[in-house]
Order: sequence, then structure tokens, then C-alpha cells
Amino acid sequence: MAKKEFTYRGKTMEELKQLDIREFAKLTRANNRRSILRNFNEMEKFVNRSKVKMAKKKQIKTHDRYMVIVPGMIGMKIGIYDGQKFVFIEMVGEMLGHRLGEFAPTRTRTKHGKAGVGSTKGTRSKAKK
Repeated sequence: MAKKEFTYRGKTMEELKQLDIREFAKLTRANNRRSILRNFNEMEKFVNRSKVKMAKKKQIKTHDRYMVIVPGMIGMKIGIYDGQKFVFIEMVGEMLGHRLGEFAPTRTRTKHGKAGVGSTKGTRSKAKK
């Protein structure tokens, strides 16, 4: 079976990469559209700087978790700050229109271990000794 080609709102990846960021904004939902249209200058700067860094084989890092993923970012490996460290994520087509922060969770899953000595009735006598 042939792999289905990725499309976003009826546009192929080649068509999306040729779109201007403001043109891409028209394809997104309302909240992301407003965010892109307000900040398209910063987004263009980020994409252009990232392309230069990729050419120099440098890591791309950002603290801007609220930035919307646009077609110019597809294929990049971006480090998104989660509050402690940078989580490096490869940008793929399915991430278009989402925020960077959605892919770098700030809270880790809690792994509960055994109860300590003295914390349960059965081990209370051991703790007194």
C-alpha cells in the first residue's frame, strides 16, 4: 500500500512551504490566526535565524513556547525549554498550527514508589527501634 501524502486543509507540503506566513495564517483556526498575524515578524525572524543555524550545524533553542508552528519550521529539530532543560523535537507536518509548548510538557509523570519505613501501621514498630 502506498503511503498517503500529508495535506493540511487541502494543501500539500510543497504548496504550504511556498506560502507566506500571513497566507498560512488564513488556513489556521481563529486563535492561532490572530497570534500569527500579530507576531509574524518575530516568526519570520525565528525561521530565518533557524535556517542559518541549521546550515552551520548549530542547535536551535527557544524559550518561546507560545509560538505557532508554521511550514518553514517543518524538518527542523528545535529545542523547546520546559522549565529545566531543552527538549529537542523534530518538527513534522502533523504539528502545523499547534504551539511549540504542546510538545514539551513542563510537568513530568509522578512515579510513586513504596511507602517508607514508619509510614504504615505495619512498619511503625520498626521505626521506633
